[in-house]
Amino acid sequence: MVIAIIGENCSGKSTLAEAIKARFGGEVVTGKDYLRMAKSESMAKLLFRKKLEQAVAGENLIYVIAEREQLALLPEGAVRILVQADLDTIKARFAARMRGNLPAPVAAMLERNHGMFDQIPHDFMFDGVSGDAGTLCDTLADGAN
Repeated sequence: MVIAIIGENCSGKSTLAEAIKARFGGEVVTGKDYLRMAKSESMAKLLFRKKLEQAVAGENLIYVIAEREQLALLPEGAVRILVQADLDTIKARFAARMRGNLPAPVAAMLERNHGMFDQIPHDFMFDGVSGDAGTLCDTLADGAN
């Protein structure tokens, strides 16, 4: 099964990915990690698309997406989970990653990008602030059976 976890920076995607991996197993691929599959970007994309297509009916693959162009890599049959968080939480988490400092240009970028995935088609929505990953995993397990 391919599980796409889609959302803005610091919305809770990686935390959810780890919970899903702990429950179901599988490989977690984040962003453009697939570029390590080949020397050229075009070949890496081709190989990763093939891997995703094979995983739809095979081994679990959890793909963490934070950029809109990565959505085009998802095959038919991928389960799409949209992770959302409020802007203040995203800024606080990003600042924590940067040792408490959130430069104005970074804050502006986060503000511009906030809500960028809100209109994409998805199978599940997850609150990256107060959502219960265990409940979502139960729902995923029910759908897989």
